[in-house]
Amino acid sequence: MNNKYFKVSIENYIAEVSFNRPDKANSLNEDGWWELRSTFEALHENNEVRVIILTGEGKHFCAGMDLQVLMNLQQFSTDCEARKRERLRKFILDLQASISSMEQCRKPVLAAIQGSCIGGGVDIISACDMRYCTQDAKFSIREIDLGLVADMGTMQRLPTILNPGFMAELAYTGRNVSGKEAQQIGLVNRAYENREEMMENVRGIARTIAAKSPLVIRGTKEMLLYKRDNSVANSLDVMATWNAAMLMSRDIMEAFQSYMEKRPPVYKD
Repeated sequence: MNNKYFKVSIENYIAEVSFNRPDKANSLNEDGWWELRSTFEALHENNEVRVIILTGEGKHFCAGMDLQVLMNLQQFSTDCEARKRERLRKFILDLQASISSMEQCRKPVLAAIQGSCIGGGVDIISACDMRYCTQDAKFSIREIDLGLVADMGTMQRLPTILNPGFMAELAYTGRNVSGKEAQQIGLVNRAYENREEMMENVRGIARTIAAKSPLVIRGTKEMLLYKRDNSVANSLDVMATWNAAMLMSRDIMEAFQSYMEKRPPVYKD
């Protein structure tokens, strides 16, 4: 991948993706948003990748949207108000699609967060499957202080992660949440003492996932996301259909055989 705003490395079925704009607290300009999408679309198709770790270069995870993007909204000006609004709506939908690409990627995405994760950064981690942070990390739904309603997924995804009261408090106040509090309220799975400890543990979790059947991992992610947005009854029906199609795979035979032979299973891509 010919990336400018993200570093990508792949080893032993684990991709590490890093925001690569540390001099701007890893905020994303317009090209950065499009690169986020193309990066995860490419990883979705890459059979050498089974799990993804998302982190940031330098002191911070992601400070969200570069304010220059908002300053450039005048590009949508025309002599027709309706066409202006139509173009602005498409722009917002395109930004949303960049974040949704992480959710649509059928590889689990583990966010490893240090420093600031604010505004669009919270939108991004809301679309990740698992979240881990350092104790000194700082989270904020900062859009409320900019005169905006967060519009790229925080209001849609975070309520399925947080208690409604915590969600409302953070959305209405924009206050900072420390890494320690983020663990207490369920925003992250765990908060670690420092970045080195965090990365060591997150890489260990990624290795565990990468050793599982990639077919089963893809199915598990799809079922979890489907249940989030649908009823138990509908989810059970879709689950039955999935396993009717996928149950008799070579992976299940390898799982049983490796168990009988007392060896680690080896799954093909």
